[in-house]
Amino acid sequence: MQYIRQAIISAIGSQSVSGDVVQVTNRVSKSFNPPYIWVYSVATNEIDNNQQSFTSEVITRVEVVTKYQGDAGGDLVANQLVNTCLTLLRTRTSGYFDLSSNDFKVYGCNVESVNYSQEDTDGGTYFKGIIELSNRVEQLN
Repeated sequence: MQYIRQAIISAIGSQSVSGDVVQVTNRVSKSFNPPYIWVYSVATNEIDNNQQSFTSEVITRVEVVTKYQGDAGGDLVANQLVNTCLTLLRTRTSGYFDLSSNDFKVYGCNVESVNYSQEDTDGGTYFKGIIELSNRVEQLN
C-alpha cells in the first residue's frame, strides 16, 4: 500500500490553482488550507495466491479538497483538479506504476469511482472530489 501511495503522490506532483500551490499529502494537517490533495490507503485484498505468486488488489483514495466563500467558486476547480489527477494516474494497458525496485509489479489500474460532495460551514463551502483507484499488484519475490 505504501508504495502505491508514494507512486500516486509522485505522479500527481506539483499542481496549482490560480497561482496557489496545491499540497499533495498522505496526511492532512490542521494547518492545511484548501486546495489540497489527500492520498490515503483504503484496503488490500488478496486476489490470487498460490505457490508461485502473491497478488493483491490495493485500493487507494485521492481526495481533492477546495474551499470558497459564498459563490466565489468551487465545483469547477474541484472538477479540474480531479480531471488532472485522472489524466496522471489512469492508464489502460501500459505505463503502470513501476515498483520493481520494491519487488512488486503493477499490472492493472482501474478507477472504481469518482464522487463529488460539498459541505457548507461557517468558514465557507468545501467542495470535494474523491477518486477511488484499484491497482493490481504482484509480489515478485
